[in-house]
Amino acid sequence: MRCVIARYPFELSKDGVLASMRGVAPEIVTGESVTIGRRRYPVMQVGQVITRQDRRDFSAGEVVRAMTRLGFTCHDHVEATPPSTLTPLQTASSLLGGSASMGASSTGV
Repeated sequence: MRCVIARYPFELSKDGVLASMRGVAPEIVTGESVTIGRRRYPVMQVGQVITRQDRRDFSAGEVVRAMTRLGFTCHDHVEATPPSTLTPLQTASSLLGGSASMGASSTGV
């Protein structure tokens, strides 16, 4: 499949991408990602490996479009904190909520 990434034409195939990514350890996923084989890679890492260009030269959207057209599964930005985990603000307010009622009582002085 012919695609353009960072204004340069590339002839990519699913087998070629699999071969290029073989043996490459995935970096920590902090944004958009793509599943290649059994691993989930950041799209910018995949773009750098398959195009041999600097990551600043292309966008994540260009790589996502190419990977999607090749039949790979792409994923949107992942949440950094799972929804079941309390945020620091929620933790503090729950702690203060219990102690605030104790502090409101007067001693009658």
